[in-house]
Amino acid sequence: MKYKFIFFYIVLIFISLNTFAQRKYYNEARYNTAIGIKFIPGSISIKHTLFSKNKFEGLIYNWKGVRAVGLYEFENRIEGLDGLCWYIGPGAHIQFEEGSRAYDGSYYLGFDGVIGIDWKIKNAPINLSIDWQPSFDFDQGNENFKSNFLGIGLRYVIK
Repeated sequence: MKYKFIFFYIVLIFISLNTFAQRKYYNEARYNTAIGIKFIPGSISIKHTLFSKNKFEGLIYNWKGVRAVGLYEFENRIEGLDGLCWYIGPGAHIQFEEGSRAYDGSYYLGFDGVIGIDWKIKNAPINLSIDWQPSFDFDQGNENFKSNFLGIGLRYVIK
């Protein structure tokens, strides 16, 4: 019984420290959730802070069909430049081929990576980003690796 209480207090301390760190980083990055668009190719983008320096970005592309992407981004502040950070991370996607329907089995899965720069404009609810997002598709013959995703993002900061 004693060990359960010790474990409970250790978990509580870690949660408290993570919450404090998230608040500190949130003040530096100055946004928690942003939604908008990303160009080249066009997509809808939502970015949300998960932990103190990590964000999740969800994308829906209309590129040779419909493509849904999830990216986990590790952020690092660029010292001396307010609101600017760089990020890198892994991800995954599912793509439904152009002209097919989701229920007929014409889809494929793949892995993604991302590296880029993110900027929250001071005193404005605007977030800009530019990144490179290479991907690897399964079951695509000789065209497995795609390196043509260069994202230029414009998002409205919700919170």
